[in-house]
Amino acid sequence: MNKERLITTYSGWAMLPLNLGIVLGATILIVITAATAQGEPSPILILPEVGLLLTGVVMCLGHFTLQPNEARVLMLFGSYLGTVRQSGFHWTNPFNTKLRISLRARNLESAKLKVNDKRGNPIEIGAVIVWHVEDTAEATFDVDRYEEYVRIQSESAVRHLASSYAYDQGEGNEPTLRGHVEEVSIALTKELQARLAKAGVRVDEARLTHLAYAPEIAHAMLRRQQAEAIIDARQKIVHGAVSMVEMALRELSERHVITLDDERKAAMVSNLMIVLCGESEAKPVINTGTLYT
Repeated sequence: MNKERLITTYSGWAMLPLNLGIVLGATILIVITAATAQGEPSPILILPEVGLLLTGVVMCLGHFTLQPNEARVLMLFGSYLGTVRQSGFHWTNPFNTKLRISLRARNLESAKLKVNDKRGNPIEIGAVIVWHVEDTAEATFDVDRYEEYVRIQSESAVRHLASSYAYDQGEGNEPTLRGHVEEVSIALTKELQARLAKAGVRVDEARLTHLAYAPEIAHAMLRRQQAEAIIDARQKIVHGAVSMVEMALRELSERHVITLDDERKAAMVSNLMIVLCGESEAKPVINTGTLYT
């Protein structure tokens, strides 16, 4: 694997007057030689001046600029020389190949992928990944087209993540895709970093942006979720009603408001449970008799 090494270049502002001076001086010499020559200029005189002019023009090609959070990878005839990261106006050997690489943070939003979760349920999942190039040498030489590499590996990581977690029904305290968002995001970031490290890429953040059951089972799963919600609500209602009935019987007994035998207690418990757990509004009935007549 290649590792980035920084290289220092010449100041573009210092080399600009020299290169322009060579071009301008060579042009003036060519004009003077042509004006003072008798007939056609002698090749012995004109060729060095033309060569000097071409040299000045070629040296001007060595100038380049760098904006903040940009880098240039310098190569000479296929050999890696180093990376320039300092922003500004630079000059280097005009025969160096200068590859521009952005160091800015980038967003990659994956397409909605259809995969199976850990329990085999088909789901749709999508993620957004924030990344930036950390090592320009690895990004340039260790992978082919690092941006395409990041996209493909990101989709592969999202697919693997979806198959490693259940959608919303884990076993015991097992984390799920829907119920443990932060934990899933951390796991996705770690897996992406392991996959993209060879490309010199640093993953800043990764989060799920889309999570749903596949259309063919979405209706059935919605009914299941509604049934589970109703069961949970009923459990809370019953638990609260039992506590209220117990408190009512205890208060009546401790304050000696009324003495109830077992049959009357059973009747009161039945009535209170109907009132507290019923979905419709209770309508009181006044009993003028007794339970025994």
